[in-house]
Amino acid sequence: RCAGRVEVFHNKKWGTVCDDNWDLLDAEVVCRQLDCGRALSAPGGGQFGQGDGIIWMDETNCTGMENTLSACRARPWGINNCYHGEDAGVVCSGDQCSFGIGPCKVAGGGVCSAVSTFAPVRLVDGPGRCAGRVEVFHNEKWGTVCDDSWDFVDAKVVCRQLDCG
Repeated sequence: RCAGRVEVFHNKKWGTVCDDNWDLLDAEVVCRQLDCGRALSAPGGGQFGQGDGIIWMDETNCTGMENTLSACRARPWGINNCYHGEDAGVVCSGDQCSFGIGPCKVAGGGVCSAVSTFAPVRLVDGPGRCAGRVEVFHNEKWGTVCDDSWDFVDAKVVCRQLDCG
């Protein structure tokens, strides 16, 4: 199953999500964002292990229709009254995760722990937000992507990840 602790990438750092108000609607958004099927449960209390570092999101309140967890209502980034014993998790119906669908990962659990290799993407030097040279964030810095074997399928993944259609 695709299950584990939820973490988000913000301001060049991975951080956890607090379980205050965490429910099945929030988990549904994460499972959809990672292309891991439907949410089966939304465990809290650090059930998939306690993260470390910053807790980015607290009082998360998704409607269930958002495309990304960061689009859900929540307290301002990094403002929380939580500790890592309250890290939120998800259990999704999918057997495996797709990679690069958004700046979110599931860690400390089954198959999805591999999502930690996901690299955030941006487009630079283009005429608008949804056009330009592709760059990925890896090892704390941005770098370009070689065009060897690059095709329309790859471009579609980037567009979907950046919510550009």
